[in-house]
Amino acid sequence: MPALKSELRLTGLTKRFGKLRAIDGLDLAIPRGSFVALVGASGSGKSTLLKTINRLVEPDEGTILFEGEDVRAIRAPALRRRIGYVFQSIGLFPHMTVAQNVGIGPRLAGHPIGRERVAELLELVELEPDHAARMPNELSGGQRQRVGVARALAGNPQLLLMDEPFGALDPVTRDALGKRVRELHERLGLTTLMVTHDMAEALLLAERVLVMAKGRIVADETPRALLAGAGSEEAQALVAVPRDQADAIAELEE
Repeated sequence: MPALKSELRLTGLTKRFGKLRAIDGLDLAIPRGSFVALVGASGSGKSTLLKTINRLVEPDEGTILFEGEDVRAIRAPALRRRIGYVFQSIGLFPHMTVAQNVGIGPRLAGHPIGRERVAELLELVELEPDHAARMPNELSGGQRQRVGVARALAGNPQLLLMDEPFGALDPVTRDALGKRVRELHERLGLTTLMVTHDMAEALLLAERVLVMAKGRIVADETPRALLAGAGSEEAQALVAVPRDQADAIAELEE
């Protein structure tokens, strides 16, 4: 079976903020169709790495190739049409309807979408068509984040970036939306890179888990390998949290 072509390749990537190296000479290749989780402590460089990919942050050194093209050679609006981005803070425009929020990316890129396409996108994230006319303040947190996912998918992206997409949600909503995003990843043939601080979420949703510390990737393993003890000390410290929680629950049941 031939190897999958890399959707994304980062080489020697470095980003400094003053004396701090938020990303430190990082190399990474993500094959097309992968679902990859990026975990690590706060300040490890996860979100900065994500933002360099669609040029919200410009690196100081190194290259980022997307489908073989240097992202710096692609006009930012065109690049962001090919890369969906789900923000940690959801980031809906409060003065716009749901339909306007969902369609903002294609409209700015000069390819506005109509009502039928908005309805299709809302259906993908399990929202009714009548949500299109609502304002963000009329929605629950889970509904707003579903709109954020629909907005990220509006340009038919090849790559989906998610920055702590479920962090502000209650556990039940978080679990349901995580499963839906994983289903959409498969259904739409996406390549997905998700930043999360929750190792349990990473282990359950992703097929590959990257652990960052001090701007570098210190572990790159499958969930099964991590649970079997593979990876760095930083990785195993993160794995220990859901494992200890599971053991504590098992003791309560006994």
